[in-house]
Amino acid sequence: MTTERKPNVVVIGGGTGMPVLLRGLKNYPIDLSAIVTVADDGGSSGRLRNEMAIPAPGDIRKVIAAMSDVEPMLLKLFEHRFQNGNGLSGHSMGNLLLAAMTSITGDFYDGIKEISKVLNVKGNIYPIANQNMYLHAEMNDGTIVSGESKIPNANKKIRRVFLSPDHIEPLPEAVESIRQADLIVIAPGSLYTSTLPNLIVPEIGDAIRLSEGKIVYVCNVMTQAGETDNFTAADHVQVIHDHLTHDLIDAIVVHNTPIDKNIRKVYEQENASPVTYDLERLIHMGLEIIEGDIIESKNKMLRHNTDKIAKLLHSLIM
Repeated sequence: MTTERKPNVVVIGGGTGMPVLLRGLKNYPIDLSAIVTVADDGGSSGRLRNEMAIPAPGDIRKVIAAMSDVEPMLLKLFEHRFQNGNGLSGHSMGNLLLAAMTSITGDFYDGIKEISKVLNVKGNIYPIANQNMYLHAEMNDGTIVSGESKIPNANKKIRRVFLSPDHIEPLPEAVESIRQADLIVIAPGSLYTSTLPNLIVPEIGDAIRLSEGKIVYVCNVMTQAGETDNFTAADHVQVIHDHLTHDLIDAIVVHNTPIDKNIRKVYEQENASPVTYDLERLIHMGLEIIEGDIIESKNKMLRHNTDKIAKLLHSLIM
């Protein structure tokens, strides 16, 4: 007897958008891998990174939570954030556990694997690098802003982002997962500070370019002040292609129904607006356009709907 091979799906990204995709995809009959940014330098994640000289654990923690299959109370414990306590205030329990397991095993990636076993993670989680790395942005006026959390606060148009040290060594397992992928999903999230830090690692970009899998970008629904002001969907894609010097993306997923005016007003207070889907330009770029009603509103904030987006992405490999 032979067992039919499950499709390999790789999701690349960070921030709040990536876990939404993973939470739904883990329930499908696929071999799922997540490649996650570790460039965060703010809050609990940044404090642990500076004090312990480890890659930033925050985005990894969110992905572990999204891909886990455990009792709700255990997951609630993992995601708990301390509100007070000298030295503890602001820290997430999950971040502390990742830092502790890194200390025990002597290796950040080994720590992730051990916690993934405890929390019954459905799939593989790879940090983009197993070392401390820093994100920098060159602005249009030539100034350099260093630090993931500081880049959008500069309120300047970004020319490009880059990493230090000069050579970031990605995990071989992450590169191999891309090579074997049937579907590569670039997750929604902060374009310059969550998405690009993964893609601009040369070995990762090369692996995506050489992969025979379909490369799909799930576009952001709203612009982000300080990063993508007034950006259209095609602008998002063009920035990715400019940074990688190759037209990598095969298809783009866009939300195609109007956004409630009351929600738009909430976002206007943050200088954010709906991303315009300039279809003619996307078609001219040679992209397959996949449209759908794929968002939901929670507490007046827009998020991709976990079930809808997972079903749509899974349909692309069936």
